[in-house]
Amino acid sequence: MKAGFYPKLALTGIRLNRRMYLPYILTCVGMVMMHYIISYLSNSETMASLRGARTLKMILGFGGWVIAVFALIFLFYTNSFLVRRRKKEFGLYNILGMGKRNIGHILFWEALFVSLGSLIAGIVIGIAFSKLAELILVNILAGDVTYTLSVSFESLKLTFAVFAVIFALIFTNTLLQVRLTNPIELFKSENIGERPPKANWVIAILGALLLGGAYYLAVSIKEPLEAMVWFFVAVVMVIIGSYMLFIAGSVTLCRALQKNKRYYYSPNHFVSVSSMAYRMKRNGAGLASICILATMVLVMISSTTCLYSGVEDSLRLRHPRDIGFNVYVRDEKYYNEETIGILREEIEKAVAGSGLDMSNVADCRSLGINGVLNGGRFEAVDEGSSIYAAGMNMNACSVYIVPLDDYNRTAGENVVLAPGEALVCGVRMSYTGPELTVVCGDREFSFRVSGVIDKFPADNVSANIYASLFVITPDFDELLAGVDIGDEYSSTGVISAKWYFGFDTAANDEKQLAFSDNAYDLLTGMRGKLADDPNGGEAINMSLLIECLVRERADFYETYGGLFFLGIMLSIVFISAAVLIIYYKQVSERYEDQARFEIMKKVGMSSKDIRRSINSQLLTVFFLPLVAAGVHLGFAFPMIQKMLLVFNLENVDLLMLTTAVSFAAFVLAYVLIYRITSGAYYAIVSGAKEDAHCEG
Repeated sequence: MKAGFYPKLALTGIRLNRRMYLPYILTCVGMVMMHYIISYLSNSETMASLRGARTLKMILGFGGWVIAVFALIFLFYTNSFLVRRRKKEFGLYNILGMGKRNIGHILFWEALFVSLGSLIAGIVIGIAFSKLAELILVNILAGDVTYTLSVSFESLKLTFAVFAVIFALIFTNTLLQVRLTNPIELFKSENIGERPPKANWVIAILGALLLGGAYYLAVSIKEPLEAMVWFFVAVVMVIIGSYMLFIAGSVTLCRALQKNKRYYYSPNHFVSVSSMAYRMKRNGAGLASICILATMVLVMISSTTCLYSGVEDSLRLRHPRDIGFNVYVRDEKYYNEETIGILREEIEKAVAGSGLDMSNVADCRSLGINGVLNGGRFEAVDEGSSIYAAGMNMNACSVYIVPLDDYNRTAGENVVLAPGEALVCGVRMSYTGPELTVVCGDREFSFRVSGVIDKFPADNVSANIYASLFVITPDFDELLAGVDIGDEYSSTGVISAKWYFGFDTAANDEKQLAFSDNAYDLLTGMRGKLADDPNGGEAINMSLLIECLVRERADFYETYGGLFFLGIMLSIVFISAAVLIIYYKQVSERYEDQARFEIMKKVGMSSKDIRRSINSQLLTVFFLPLVAAGVHLGFAFPMIQKMLLVFNLENVDLLMLTTAVSFAAFVLAYVLIYRITSGAYYAIVSGAKEDAHCEG
């Protein structure tokens, strides 16, 4: 063989099959570009300078690996279209005397040209658009913009390594397919699978049962933690059930249409239905893939848009006051009104000295216990057991016992309760029982529930991943007597004693941040005051956690803005994948349909009838994934709403709005894709001879 023979033959093969190769190469370039941009942002100095950068880096790092895994799966999937189209060509080479070793050389050079071209073009375009992506993300996060273009060599190395492995695996898989197939099978590969499939009711029923089970999980789950645990189980059930139902159900649909003689024996439907019936196994898998991708896009974009749009609601739910002091006392003898009065006085002096005003003051104590709630009985986690192990229990809960006087002072009410009575308030849960028993070690507290309140006025426990229950009682001091107070930050189920003092202020952001930065010095003063030790000492065992809404706002925007940006990027990737599947489906079927339509032309079918038949075929199957994705999204809505509660988002109306808008926008894009592909499909089929002549 002359030098350059194989590279020349490889380039010729790519050129002659450009209709199949060009979308694949563009997809490879897009995947490389997206991966580099995400990796660049996770290593960007501009991103690192933002508050909450560690969380943002983690989110973007996760997104980079999601794109890498999806690229591996999806490029394998799309490459199968190329391999199937080229097998006949390779079979002809083999029959004419070219060995599989020689074909392997051609495949190597083709893979080398495609992979190197995709990597170079993807990285160059990624570098060009990385700054734009950074500006968009910084704008979303309300950060400071810089206009210096930079290149991340770490991201370059990572992107090159990831996609070098992906392209190597794809080449190996292609080589194995050619080597393990004999020449006659290669030559006839396009006709394999043309036998009419039979309707498989077992698979169809099993798919329907899996979908039904996933839908039941989605609508029956009541607690956010339970939704988080079962969400991925439901996702897997939906994916498997969709594939089963599309593959088996689509065959059944074609058989039913063929039995409807009025529908079937019509120029608009006869060719389309008969051709679909012979390839529904591949059709079903492709349509199921489009459905799953569409559902993923709709769930991601609606939930992340809702999170970002409702960031202020979530922020205020998590931090009900502009400034909040959480003082944890670990010695019960200092957990009384006298001690709290000294702490309150010190804080008020610091506030006055900083020039801040106070309004909407919250001032209350609470005893926190971690455990499991079964019916009307709450049992604390045993000492030495991890509360996180209990957290996987769907009945895991934190109970906070609050003095009635503190509740009345904070809520501005004058509720009167008899001894043994209590008001309850659930966070991410509801409690309607007439009685409640709290068991902690050898202590047991029983309450008669006299009422339920919708919202606790000083609720700052929304960050808990599991549910919380406030118990407001006039017997707080009696319950406190003899209780061993432990460490709030330990993983054991001891009782933690907290005093919360929070307030709103009209001061500007700079003053609030300055106050919160200096407020930790209060702890030394408080300890010294209580222990009569001017140096503060360690005589009083307590800790102080200060929450500043202004400071936390930046962290919230980093997290929710990062998720919103990642949702947009992944949605672009998944939509592009769905479009490519649709394109390959139509183009590959063009080679199978052109002969049928040529025969129908010869027996009198007009171009108008051909267009009607094409529209019938596309409409019959094209909108099935969209309808199924809408059904999936509708049933997933309750579970998504529960999961968003973990992110402190309770605005159901906002979630409904973003979901409806996302679905409407996706429908418009889907219709546009339909119009483009149907026109292209008709042009390809009607011009098959000319196209085939040009490519020959």
